Amino acid sequence: MPTNEKEINCNLFDQLSILERIEAVTTDEAALKQIAIERRQIERKLYQQPSLHRD
Repeated sequence: MPTNEKEINCNLFDQLSILERIEAVTTDEAALKQIAIERRQIERKLYQQPSLHRD
């Protein structure tokens, strides 16, 4: 379990990388739509204001 904002962000970037690799090898429109949905959800967490970290 991530303990700080840097670890959380690293995990989110890893998830984005996985989606990019899957997207690169698929032509299935349904899969591409789902990838876009997942990407938006991850980016929403990654770029939220205020950040996930609370002191």
